[in-house]
Amino acid sequence: MAEYMKIVVISGSPRKNANTQIIMKYVFEYAKSKNQETKLINLSDNQIEYYRGPDIEYNSTTKDAANDIMDADVWLIGSPIYNSFFSSALKNLFEYVNYKKTPGKVAGITILAAGNIGFINVQTLITQLMSYFRVITNPKAVFLTTESIKENSVTDEDAKSKLREMVDETLEMASKLHQN
Repeated sequence: MAEYMKIVVISGSPRKNANTQIIMKYVFEYAKSKNQETKLINLSDNQIEYYRGPDIEYNSTTKDAANDIMDADVWLIGSPIYNSFFSSALKNLFEYVNYKKTPGKVAGITILAAGNIGFINVQTLITQLMSYFRVITNPKAVFLTTESIKENSVTDEDAKSKLREMVDETLEMASKLHQN
């Protein structure tokens, strides 16, 4: 993998005790073990402001998150399923991202739900969002249920394996693209 690549891990749930952040912190630690240039944007921290237009002055956390996304070569995105959609907090975050600065980036997706329903629909929606930004999306998303989490950590070994595989495959895709 090219050492110059920057990675951003995005936990797309705004809930304070979100299961999504538990999974994405696992992804963050694994990605960071592969590449120190890895940052975490955790929407559970509630510091990303609601987008109100381009002419507003936003807080530094919001501006830094947008810049980290635009600077990163790889996006590892985790979202819960809310009402058959990805979270509105995740959509809000991408309102700050300039699509002119994102072509050629690569994204990996993890989707978390309470039960085995709606995964493909939400994967399609996130992939469409990535297409708007001209981001190449790893077609092999990870679908997990809340059963893979116990006592604030990912306990299911199969889930951990799928998450590591998604990170490895996404980084490999990015590395191949950056060789050209």
